[in-house]
Amino acid sequence: MSRRINLFLGKLVLLGFGLAINFAMNIGAFADTLNVKAEPGALAKAIANATPGIVLKLEAGIHAGPILIDKSITLTGTKGTIIDGKGLGTVIKITAEDVTIRGLKIISSGDNLPEKHSGIFVNKTAHRAIIEDNFLENNLISVYLWGADDVMVRNNKIYGRQDLRVNERGNGVQLWKSDGSLVIGNEIKYGRDGLFAMTTKNNIFRDNVIEDTRFAVHYMYANNSILEGNISRNNHVGYALMFSSDMKVIGNLSLGDRDQGIAMNYANQSKFIANQVISTEDKCVFIYNSNKNQFRRNLFKDCSIGVHFTAGSERNVISENAFIANQTQVKYVGTRNLDWADAGRGNYWSDNPAFDLDGNGLADAVYRPNDMVDRVVWAYPMSKLLLNSPAIQVLRWAQSTFPAIAPGGVYDSAPLMHPVIQAVIEEVKLNG
Repeated sequence: MSRRINLFLGKLVLLGFGLAINFAMNIGAFADTLNVKAEPGALAKAIANATPGIVLKLEAGIHAGPILIDKSITLTGTKGTIIDGKGLGTVIKITAEDVTIRGLKIISSGDNLPEKHSGIFVNKTAHRAIIEDNFLENNLISVYLWGADDVMVRNNKIYGRQDLRVNERGNGVQLWKSDGSLVIGNEIKYGRDGLFAMTTKNNIFRDNVIEDTRFAVHYMYANNSILEGNISRNNHVGYALMFSSDMKVIGNLSLGDRDQGIAMNYANQSKFIANQVISTEDKCVFIYNSNKNQFRRNLFKDCSIGVHFTAGSERNVISENAFIANQTQVKYVGTRNLDWADAGRGNYWSDNPAFDLDGNGLADAVYRPNDMVDRVVWAYPMSKLLLNSPAIQVLRWAQSTFPAIAPGGVYDSAPLMHPVIQAVIEEVKLNG
């Protein structure tokens, strides 16, 4: 009996000790928040006197920048809290680990690109920073992750410079050697490129909306990265993926981009699944010197050219995609024969006047988007006036009857009778 009493008393002591620790931690949490008035020098002084872990809550009003954060603290604000860099270099520079910047309006960095003037500059020593729920406006580079790993940039509104020429502007979110970082749910407009990643790996760009830039997303040597659920609207190029491999590009939308929806240059061993490229003035997809990629269940619609395929790109799998109402479905520059079907399933072609007599969902005849007539039209655009002439009809008949006379190029040995499109972006976003 005494042993049970001792055990019971011991549990009471432990419980009381735990409650005491919890109470002390809660008291400490309240004590670790400090309000900072919008007065000259107040923010710099608060940071200088701060201890690691403290939360500096900036009151509404204009707080003077530039500032340096060299301690692991949280900087947060309320409606109307502004940090103004006054055009003097970088507005907020972070050099400490585990810093959080939340709920602030950050404006007016300097305009020197070689000096990396930014709204928020995350130095290579500032791992695991969190940048969320901020509004950045009129900065040269809005957020620059310069060598810091595992950074989170989430739910920010980022409006870049419009007063400079495009090549003089900075990017919305820029990464350099910032491995394992997440860029999620941001709204980005203006500036040069929306998201620019260079010499970095294992990053995730997800659910960002990017408008009115040069390239919405620009990869250079960004391997093993995930690009998912982003929306590119009214940019020069949607997704410019260069010198990168082992990417997963899934469920992204390019709507009304000017030159290309997806532009690839030496992009290899990557998967492009369930993306939608719609109403691009030039090319839905440009594949240049890119190899061993998979394109499945994508929609390419209402572009001047569906896919421009060139420069020795080899061993790419292109299957179950939908090519709908493109003026030219495929432009292939080469002489090899390429079958765009995999495991007995090809693609859907809206201009394919095919039959399916056995009802298996596949057209009964091979589809050739690059026949001799197409090549004549490319070389002599005015020949489009003769597309319904008897001579052209005879040429098409001869090619279908004697396939050996057809030039090398893309063909689909198992074209689909109906499109297979995985709708991963809600209709409200598509129509927005």
